[in-house]
Order: sequence, then C-alpha cells, then structure tokens
Amino acid sequence: PYYVNTGQDVFVRATLYYPDPNLMLFIDTCVVSPNPHDLTTLSYDLIRTGCIRDPTYRNYYSQDKKIVQFKFRPLSFLRRYSAIYLHCRMAVCNKYNYYSRCYQGCMTRGKIDTSN
Repeated sequence: PYYVNTGQDVFVRATLYYPDPNLMLFIDTCVVSPNPHDLTTLSYDLIRTGCIRDPTYRNYYSQDKKIVQFKFRPLSFLRRYSAIYLHCRMAVCNKYNYYSRCYQGCMTRGKIDTSN
C-alpha cells in the first residue's frame, strides 16, 4: 500500500525488467477505482488509450525506455473512499518498431460517416 493524504500527489514508476535492450514500455490505460475487482462500475480514468484524461496527471520523461513514471492527485476519490486502487495496462514494444502501439500515442476514435 501507498498512503497519501488528500491534496498530496501519488508518484508511480513502472519498470520493465527484461534483459533485451530493444524493448520499451508504454502506458496505454490507467484507472483509479475504490474496488480492486471492478474497474467499470465506479472508476476514474487517468489515461485511456494513451490519452491523458486527468488534469492533475503529469508524465516524467525517462531516458531509459523501459521506465515510465508519472504523478497524479486523487482529490475526489480520496475524499469519498478510504482506499483506492490504481490499475494500469502497459504495452511492451520493440523500440525500433515505429508502427507499434508504443509510438501511436493517444488513440482517439474517429467519427464514422453514416450519411451513405
């Protein structure tokens, strides 16, 4: 557990421990929820499909592509719940494959033309 008071930032660092130097790590989605098993009924998106959804989210650059790190401030959730859970989905990619999910960044759905 990581204990934080209301108004404090939560710092997160994920590291890929694998000897292949050609791999990199990418944060696809991170969700905060008061329930460790239910990520849809009552949840809050920090990042969804690579797009930042929370205004308190800040990414920290790392030269090591196997490390991703960020911070956020869980203001609204900490006021209502005694514990919250952070769930993140990561992508592991070849750092030289520029068409991989790691290089696609924020993926917003395009509008579908239904006029025809």
